[in-house]
Amino acid sequence: MRSLHVLVFLSLAAAVCSAPLLPPAADETDMEVAESYLTKFYNLTVADGPIYKRKFNPELIKKVKEMQKFYGLAVTGIVDSDTVAVMKKPRCGVVDMDRYSTFPGNLKWPRNSLTYRVVNYTPDMSVSEVDDAIQRALQVWAKVTPLRFTRIYSGTADIMISFGAREHGDFYPFDGPDGTLAHAFAPAPGIGGDAHFDDDETFTSGSRGYNLFLVAAHELGHAMGLSHSKDPGALMYPIYSYSDPRSYSLPYDDVKGIQSLYGSNTDVDENPNPKPPPTTPNACDTNLVLDAATTLRGEKMFFKDRFFWRNTGQNTPVEQYTITSFWPELPSNIEAAYENPSKDLVFLFKGSQYWALYGFDIKEGYPRHISSLGLPRNVKKIDAAVYDEDSGKTLFFVGEQFYSYDEDKRKLDEGYPKRIVDVIPGVGRKVDSAIQDRGYMYLTNGNLMFEISYRSLRLFRALKSNHFLGC
Repeated sequence: MRSLHVLVFLSLAAAVCSAPLLPPAADETDMEVAESYLTKFYNLTVADGPIYKRKFNPELIKKVKEMQKFYGLAVTGIVDSDTVAVMKKPRCGVVDMDRYSTFPGNLKWPRNSLTYRVVNYTPDMSVSEVDDAIQRALQVWAKVTPLRFTRIYSGTADIMISFGAREHGDFYPFDGPDGTLAHAFAPAPGIGGDAHFDDDETFTSGSRGYNLFLVAAHELGHAMGLSHSKDPGALMYPIYSYSDPRSYSLPYDDVKGIQSLYGSNTDVDENPNPKPPPTTPNACDTNLVLDAATTLRGEKMFFKDRFFWRNTGQNTPVEQYTITSFWPELPSNIEAAYENPSKDLVFLFKGSQYWALYGFDIKEGYPRHISSLGLPRNVKKIDAAVYDEDSGKTLFFVGEQFYSYDEDKRKLDEGYPKRIVDVIPGVGRKVDSAIQDRGYMYLTNGNLMFEISYRSLRLFRALKSNHFLGC
């Protein structure tokens, strides 16, 4: 029987652990789903009834730890709330590897000219929209390699693309809405290279539902021979994350991966100075310049480009995600953020707009214009913001100045703006991000972070901007 290398784009449902290690946050239903997930995608062997109910199950704990290590979670073997939260995100279900990875034996096509055929269509989109999404998804890979794709309309192509629901003829049945999104097969004769999409999902050309272009580009990466990447900014990262297709550029990790199999595109590029592929920021880069920072119900969050890091404390590893993997509606490059714990809200700023989060949910009625905070009309954006719970005041940093905002009165304090250098000496002329922790403000300027007393505005010490990022 021919071995099939299947890659399933699905939602991670939950994790597994032994009964003695079952924490209060994970109920038995979560554990049942989790066991199913590890059985399918981490090669967990189950026999003689549910494994998580046994008194000692080292194999199950081992598989939970593998998943936690891959995602930068605390490697405990316990299915805690953070582990479950990551596992519930839409994703592709092939075994998770390190940075870019290929299949065992470096499976690839023996030629650079390949054919593809769209066998049928989803009712969610027009025929032309589906054709366009598939064509652009293929071009993502053709742009950086010698691979070239020709569409055929009958017969058997190298890459057969189809939509189907539940059992659809390949022994890897889909599971209904919001589970498995799609799957593809690595390069091989027969079914190798084919990509199947779950017709019970809602595919679109925009941000709602699942963007077909993004799902297809990921799956076609598998069809070209790539497995998964540990880089959360990579297209081949297992978890689905929305990006604007109109400005999409294949990240560096994916470029490096596909070129390891096929080499680079040797055709003359019409653009003599192409932009380098986007990279994922490194938390331990000594020259890291943060965009924004905030707390959220005891966590610390730091934003950079289209990513953010979560520091949940308690000696757990810092986690990195794309912004849209949590909030598809939010833009990238958040410029300022702060939490008002008394209102249990976090405010995020980009340009002249701001959003409010209640927990991890965006509140209705947003975005709003920053002028609603009483800021002058000539203020076009906020560079940083920080809230002091004792005084009930928020400082908004704008260019070389800052404003004081009274959260209770919902208006700016008189006598502002003031110049940063006149009031907070030692920080410099601007502030890139700000956060409060244990009575201190931490303001960043470039790759430096300054620890300052909120009351006296006295500078205590200078740190690196990644001080809270576990480096």
